[in-house]
Amino acid sequence: MSTQPWTIERIRDALGNPALAQRFLSEINKAPAHDVLAVFARWQNIAERTLASVQRGHEAAAIQEAGGDIPGQWTDVTDRVLEEAARIRSRGAA
Repeated sequence: MSTQPWTIERIRDALGNPALAQRFLSEINKAPAHDVLAVFARWQNIAERTLASVQRGHEAAAIQEAGGDIPGQWTDVTDRVLEEAARIRSRGAA
């Protein structure tokens, strides 16, 4: 993790999704003065979790690319997804 201090700009960039970043900016800009720190802290936490998830994803991809097994428990939901897709198609959805 970076040792840079958290700023509004850093949180915005860490969110990675333009719609999410816009939501953050809207909330922080509309917050009453007494709520600004709470809004900032909540979004900082979201940004930290986002960065950690991205890091774990990169690490898992590197392990998989090297032919290793991705650590952790993974549940294969392929059959469930395929069944759901078939059910949706049977109702005439695209």
